[in-house]
Amino acid sequence: MVSRRVIYLLFSALLCGGSLYAQDKLHVADSLAAKGDSLRCAYCFEESVVLYQEALSAVQDTVMTAEDTLAIVSISDRILLSENGKNMSEYVYSPKVVARHVFSQEEFFLYYPLKDSCWRAVPNVLDSMPSPHAKAIYAPSGDETIYFSGQDKDGIRNIYFTRKTDSLWTLPALLNEHLVSASDEIYPMLSEDGKSLYFASAGLYGVGGYDLYVSHWDEREKDWSEPVNMGFPYSSPANDYLLCASEDGHYTVFASDRDCQGDSVTVYVLEHDSMPVRSSVTDPAQLRNLSRLEPAAASEPMDKDEVKSDIPEDADTRRYMDKMAQIRELKDTVALFESSLEQLRDRYSLEEDPVQKESLVQQILSAEAQIPALQSRLETATKQLQDIEMDFLFSGIVIDPDKLLVEAEREIVGETIDYAFTRMVMGEPLNMEVQQPEPEVDYTFRILEDAQIIRDTVSHSGPVYQIQIMSSDRPAPLKSLKGLCPVFETVTTGGKYIYRVGLFFEYQDVLQHLNAVKRLGFRTAYIVAFYDGEEKTVAQVRNMENENKKMLPRREYIKI
Repeated sequence: MVSRRVIYLLFSALLCGGSLYAQDKLHVADSLAAKGDSLRCAYCFEESVVLYQEALSAVQDTVMTAEDTLAIVSISDRILLSENGKNMSEYVYSPKVVARHVFSQEEFFLYYPLKDSCWRAVPNVLDSMPSPHAKAIYAPSGDETIYFSGQDKDGIRNIYFTRKTDSLWTLPALLNEHLVSASDEIYPMLSEDGKSLYFASAGLYGVGGYDLYVSHWDEREKDWSEPVNMGFPYSSPANDYLLCASEDGHYTVFASDRDCQGDSVTVYVLEHDSMPVRSSVTDPAQLRNLSRLEPAAASEPMDKDEVKSDIPEDADTRRYMDKMAQIRELKDTVALFESSLEQLRDRYSLEEDPVQKESLVQQILSAEAQIPALQSRLETATKQLQDIEMDFLFSGIVIDPDKLLVEAEREIVGETIDYAFTRMVMGEPLNMEVQQPEPEVDYTFRILEDAQIIRDTVSHSGPVYQIQIMSSDRPAPLKSLKGLCPVFETVTTGGKYIYRVGLFFEYQDVLQHLNAVKRLGFRTAYIVAFYDGEEKTVAQVRNMENENKKMLPRREYIKI
């Protein structure tokens, strides 16, 4: 039902020749949509749809302006989010929450229970553009495949992967069309067994902001499946991201800015459940309560006085504590190298295979060569610590190094005393050399002022991919094709008009352009494939394409 305010504006517009209506209708629509947003964020999905519908009624007119069109698209998208929320309310999980704690968005990922030094700054060769939601990549030492979020040419973040081959890393490539949306995908995390990929997306089926998704590896298709929203309470109308399992498999961890202020997020630690039971929860109050993810009262509350420090927090003491922490890390690293050397030497003394013995020799020499540099860094840091202590002495400041050391090493505790958040150390920057891409080839895909229609079928030999944008009972007006070139128009025996865009000879090329087509409004666009002019499934043609590549001479790459 349209509100009285909207009826009043419509009546006033008739009296004023439409001028008042033209000025106020967008303001009314914005106000109604904002109230709808508040209700959606409060999990009142049905009520929010009613307000969104009123907002649409306020905008729609027989004479549409460009601003009206944008408003209609925006409000229609919000209606879809609320409809998604209603559907997701039918499959809600009630996890056991172990702990939670608020951290800065700059470094929250360092408090995940994962391997030390596994988070690294994103190398420029992978992603040179800064992002508020992609601060680092997960790349443990020794991993030969890295999944990361990088920007495409239009500034949209997608999930890419790269593999180490000999001394070079492969050219970053997208995964498949299921994991590409019209908006950003961030923080991909692979499960320990490599069969599940978790990530956050702002463009797939969800309820607003970034939602959490999982895609499973399909062994039969040799490809990633269509991602599934993790549902409530993992996803929410706020921003939710970076879900993974702890290294020991006991916990599921993710972050969210729900109930947070400023540049902070809450890290939630949930008890891992391999077979979660989901049920329908349609009461908004119950959904809100579940989304708070309050830890179970398994223990007595922590005595807040126990973690308070009577050491004054100033720049000098902070510098001193940071230097002590650096020295501790260097000592640990030296000890780790020395322990590894002992193990390598023991293996060498027991090894009988000459090839393996030679490999162990090289590993031992490599480790021995790194220890002097580490010891030099340790000596420099120790000297700097002594200089700070002398500054304290000359300033008349008396310090207790043991007390400061305890403070520097203190763990941050969450809501209960059953779980402690420990800050991990950032890993060394990745020194990557990536294969150089081949010179860009014009695959004839273009977006111009006027679309170009080719009334032809695909008859090229070998693998060919296209993007199907629509089918219709009648010819599509040229204007409705949004300047896409070339558009192939095919008429079926039943009289249906099918419209497909572009002509691509490699799967990665068509995948790179799918986003651009979806952003023009063809949101249901999908990839179709042909081989020697015969339509086949995308998986079949991809396999044929890969087999063809194996028969070609190996390309030579130069380092960049």
